[in-house]
Amino acid sequence: MHCSTFDFKDSGDVIQLFTRVFSDSETAQEGQLIGHLVSELIATTAPSDLQGFVATVNEQIVACIYFSRLTLSNQKNAFILSPVAVATEHQRQGIGRKLISFGLEVLRKQGVDWVFTYGDPNYYARAGFSPISETAVKAPLPLTYPEGWLAQSLTADKVEASACASACVAALNQPQYW
Repeated sequence: MHCSTFDFKDSGDVIQLFTRVFSDSETAQEGQLIGHLVSELIATTAPSDLQGFVATVNEQIVACIYFSRLTLSNQKNAFILSPVAVATEHQRQGIGRKLISFGLEVLRKQGVDWVFTYGDPNYYARAGFSPISETAVKAPLPLTYPEGWLAQSLTADKVEASACASACVAALNQPQYW
């Protein structure tokens, strides 16, 4: 497996990957929704506000993740990890965790302070994320699953309780994703 930065020439393959993975694990409707999210992230987010990473096996993209800018009222440099997809036939092999670690290391080298995600606490805990209260950092939109609001610091500083607000990029700023 090889991890690398997302290349815009692979947009079609990546959108198909997300659509297929979420259709397999959820429903075809969910697959279309997440495929659309990825398409919108790629098309509408400024390059400085979007970081994508892929994992390949035999030159085939088998996983992809995106980090997009999360603007915090406390001025910390932050991103949110969403979405994540690993091809169904390559799941449970540690590919997602390795790709997330790769992406986090790139962000750390770029001076990002904090990274957030919204998902399964058991899965993301393996990549260093911990639950965070919305009284510490409020999610951009109301959460349907508050236990899934997670964060980690990429510096020596902890993600402190600072009662700050957050705002995400336009593509992710839709209630159906929260």
